[in-house]
Amino acid sequence: MKYSKDEVMQYVEEEDVKFIRLAFCDVFGKQKNIAVMPQELPRAFEYGIAFDASAIAGFGDEVRSDLLLRPEPDTLMPLPWRPEHGRVVQMLSNITYPDGTPFVSDTRNLLKKAVSAAREKGFSFTFGAEQEFYLFHLDENGKPTATPCDEAGYMDIAPEDHGENVRREICLTLEQMGMRPESSHHEEGPGQNEIDFRFADALTAADHAQVFQRVVKTVAYRNGLFADFSPKPIENAPGNGFHINISLNPFDENGAFSQMIAGILSNIKAMTLFLNPSGDSYRRLGKSKAPGYISWSAENRSQLVRIPAATGEYRRAELRSPDPGANPYLAFALLIYAGLEGIEKKLRLPEAADLNLFSAGEEILQPFETLPKSFEEACAAAASSDFIKAHIPQEILSVYLNR
Repeated sequence: MKYSKDEVMQYVEEEDVKFIRLAFCDVFGKQKNIAVMPQELPRAFEYGIAFDASAIAGFGDEVRSDLLLRPEPDTLMPLPWRPEHGRVVQMLSNITYPDGTPFVSDTRNLLKKAVSAAREKGFSFTFGAEQEFYLFHLDENGKPTATPCDEAGYMDIAPEDHGENVRREICLTLEQMGMRPESSHHEEGPGQNEIDFRFADALTAADHAQVFQRVVKTVAYRNGLFADFSPKPIENAPGNGFHINISLNPFDENGAFSQMIAGILSNIKAMTLFLNPSGDSYRRLGKSKAPGYISWSAENRSQLVRIPAATGEYRRAELRSPDPGANPYLAFALLIYAGLEGIEKKLRLPEAADLNLFSAGEEILQPFETLPKSFEEACAAAASSDFIKAHIPQEILSVYLNR
């Protein structure tokens, strides 16, 4: 449900809300918040709530440290795990300078700009997120252990699958918060799980992908487990992917869908730093169904981009390289800009790679360009890219390059 400011005020009063969390994220996508009491809501809507930006990763130093959070009323959602009496709700917030201008490193605002750029050219993009995570036992002090919650495999069921009830609770919690999980199942790794979202507009999909990790971690902890979204939690097991499904509307205006994919493929090396932002990301790529080559094909899960079997509004491209460490606002913004570049330049797709790249020999693989094989390679590709410089503020790029 979309709320206005007045409706938020009415909801807070009628539902006995005592704390309103104004949420945002740093440049890496880690969620932050400040809680205010109901009587502070009018001030938050009109003027914003100040915070010390110098303490947030990528937000600058002490010289210009005052920034404001301005909540968006239509992002109101309850936090169901908090008490029924004296309830807690959350709103996502825009970040501005004291004069009201948008903060340059507000990645949610960068996605808004990308959406507007697409709209001006007559296109809209929708996204569906698939995030994987491991569930590990906690020790007697509530600290994560290295012991996964089960030894089940792909799409196994209880009793082998010990995560079934946790996934159920996560999905029901997401629904209570107004989000739309589509499916859930056990993944290939021991204790590894996946929950997929139905497609939505870019901003809504990014908001939900960002909030999702917090919900999973909270529900897991309530069940005595630790949810690990890192790219490679177990050395000899599959890594965690953040598969991104991308649809284009209108779908195939003069071949725009294939041009969109061509634009993504042509810029994927430069974007990899933001899709796979840690050193551990490169221990995942090229192994256990995580792509290592720049290629595409229909339905083939060994490719970087695959076109799943679907028709009409469900026609989409699935990008398989990102991992859950990615900031979804930056990831979706870059994919929109890359897709638009492909459409504007009428880029042609290379031939489909209708073969299994995981079992192909050296001679077959030689013509394929590879994704960056290390964090350093990814940094070099981003730093030398005119595409990245055009769409990522220098302030954010510098933080990623010097992480």
